Amino acid sequence: MLKKLLEALLFALISLSASAWEPHGEIYLIVAYKAGTATDIGARLLAKHAEKYVGTKINVVNIPGADGKEGWFNLANATPNGQTIGYINLPTFTTFTVMRDAPFELSDIVPIVNHISEVSVIVVRADSQYSTIDDLLTALSSDNTIRASTNGYTASNHTAAELFVQSANLEYKPLHCDGTADQILALRNGTVDFTCAKLSDIISLATNYNSELRILAVFSETRDPSIPDIPTLAEKNLYPHWYGSSRAIAAPKGTPDEVIQFYEEAFRKTLTDPECVREHDKLELNIDYMDSQELTNFIKAQEKFAKKIVSGLYK
Repeated sequence: MLKKLLEALLFALISLSASAWEPHGEIYLIVAYKAGTATDIGARLLAKHAEKYVGTKINVVNIPGADGKEGWFNLANATPNGQTIGYINLPTFTTFTVMRDAPFELSDIVPIVNHISEVSVIVVRADSQYSTIDDLLTALSSDNTIRASTNGYTASNHTAAELFVQSANLEYKPLHCDGTADQILALRNGTVDFTCAKLSDIISLATNYNSELRILAVFSETRDPSIPDIPTLAEKNLYPHWYGSSRAIAAPKGTPDEVIQFYEEAFRKTLTDPECVREHDKLELNIDYMDSQELTNFIKAQEKFAKKIVSGLYK
């Protein structure tokens, strides 16, 4: 009797061990923007360090187009076997899911972990006539043709621009670009007058001795410690809340729980690895780890934000 019990226990242990999921071959990480963009740089940094804990090579696959919709459509429709995962940008992803005729739904992805969160800022060229946010507001009050570049219609930086000007009851003329890199280039070459972007995307261009750009304001209730001299929009009685962007890892709908758990643990180890943390700090990328459940709750909150606030910006 005891022998049979031990055999049954041994069989159960072997079965449990055999059922633990692990990748079979190289992993593909879909990024919905061009190579060289801030999103791509962050994804490649994460992938490089995660290989140590995932146990195999992670290939970043750039599928740009339609402000991110092309890449996320491919993620939503990938085979849910754990070999393909993707990088999603919030709130851009959730903004698309609540729009009419969206090519994918929130239920088409399974959250794994959050990677980075970044605050948004308002930026002009260093030689701009607008030295302060008050200068820009004064100009906008008398000229609604002042131009601002965005990273795509209804994408995160477009939403930031709308939150800014609408909170001031003003208007501007948007120039929609294909991603943040093109958006910032439009500002740098003088095609537009200002832009709204994530701090990490422009800080190296705005805080050096020969800075190309000037930061005018931050989307936050409190000043950012890395740029303490820059006022917040809340101080100006404009948009009163923190606004920015998060970048997270997700899998296609139907991916088994054991796969999600495997990646959740692998990325947790990655984002607490001292070398990985140092490289993020060097690039001024703010690690903001959330596990699968925390990320799920955050995405639901982002969806509510999109339905209540964002959708109203684009009527």
